[in-house]
Amino acid sequence: MNRNNLSRLNLFGATVLSVVALLSPAAQAASHGTPPAQASAPATSADMTDAEVRKVDREAGKVTLKHGDIKSLDMPAMTMVFQVRNKAMLDKLQPGTRIQFKAANEGGKFVVTELKIVQ
Repeated sequence: MNRNNLSRLNLFGATVLSVVALLSPAAQAASHGTPPAQASAPATSADMTDAEVRKVDREAGKVTLKHGDIKSLDMPAMTMVFQVRNKAMLDKLQPGTRIQFKAANEGGKFVVTELKIVQ
């Protein structure tokens, strides 16, 4: 390979790398003044799901909720049983209590990780 071809190859490689960098999500976000996806905002009450308590099983650490869509789990509204991360979460709950909650899929089990009573 002669020097002229080697220079063209280097120039081509640099151009390709520049285009790839400009098209990356982080570069696009930075060019629009928004932070990259990895720097997500802290969770807010908008991240929580509205629900009504239907049944509380303190001994088993479970609660039956009639809930709205759970966006983080891609789950439609329904009534179902959840485990709770901490049984103390159930102390102030009774059927009819309105709450907002967050849930996670932990090993195939749906677990309430946070909740607050709605007045």
